[in-house]
Amino acid sequence: MRDIDQLREHFLTHLSQSKIKGNPPNLYDPVNYLMGLGGKRMRPILLLMAYELFDDDISRAMDAALAIEMFHNFTLAHDDIMDEADVRRGQPSMHAKYGVNAAILSGDIMMIKSYELLKKETRDADWGLVFDIFNKAAVQICEGQQMDIDFERRRDVDVDEYITMIKFKTAVLLGAAMHIGATLGGASKKNSKALYNFAIDLGIAFQINDDILDTFGDPSKVGKKIGGDIIQNKKTLLWITCQSLLSEEDEALFQSLIALTNEDNDKKVEGMKTLYKKYKVQDAASNLMKRYYKSALSHLDTMSVEEPKLDYLKKFATQLMNREN
Repeated sequence: MRDIDQLREHFLTHLSQSKIKGNPPNLYDPVNYLMGLGGKRMRPILLLMAYELFDDDISRAMDAALAIEMFHNFTLAHDDIMDEADVRRGQPSMHAKYGVNAAILSGDIMMIKSYELLKKETRDADWGLVFDIFNKAAVQICEGQQMDIDFERRRDVDVDEYITMIKFKTAVLLGAAMHIGATLGGASKKNSKALYNFAIDLGIAFQINDDILDTFGDPSKVGKKIGGDIIQNKKTLLWITCQSLLSEEDEALFQSLIALTNEDNDKKVEGMKTLYKKYKVQDAASNLMKRYYKSALSHLDTMSVEEPKLDYLKKFATQLMNREN
């Protein structure tokens, strides 16, 4: 079994050799730009890890891994347009660099190419299942994005709704990556399903941790200014939990902080963090994150795979939960 860094290097090599070419160049250049901006490459790594549990020759899974990463970046390109986010991974986002129209069209090409890549090395016997797994995740990602948009206009979002939203927006593509990797590697339905459930719960834990880091992380390690979710009035787990616990007096303060405009961002962040600390919402979020993390690991215990191989997945999960950026 290769370790995580080795799998990442194998994938990055394949990515560098697989630039999308075609005419007109203005359609394809933005694709290669966005794909080259970096990132954790978590989804392709999970696909390759799942594949390698059952087959040592990961070369056959490389295009599927690239398909997952390309689809993920397609969603980011369109998310950035909807969020009017001009920065992605410390660089201009696709639409900021190339324009909104180009980003929409190039994003569409990324979606189409992801299906082509997925089919490329998939045996006919596997294609129907792989297509269904991928399509289900794609639909749920759109549903999750719409839920997130709808939350902006609501004040009554509860924790269960939030968990469903982050499951769809974040976790289902992780689950699809592992399910597809296992399927291509020849895994049984039982093992494939266990890996899917592992990735779903891990993805939920990952996103909860992301909420915590955005508010309480170390700016020098997170790599961005703390409090972005607060400034945008994002309905994160911290936000939702705090609102559900507020006294009448603090509810008025909460609403006044939400109403603050951009010139008062620092006041807004510090005020909300004070309320979060008062109601111990970071502890509540951390406890829920740990529950999903433990649930993720429990799915691995149901698999009929040698323990040393599963140790790699457990190590990956631990690294994600201990991350500081």
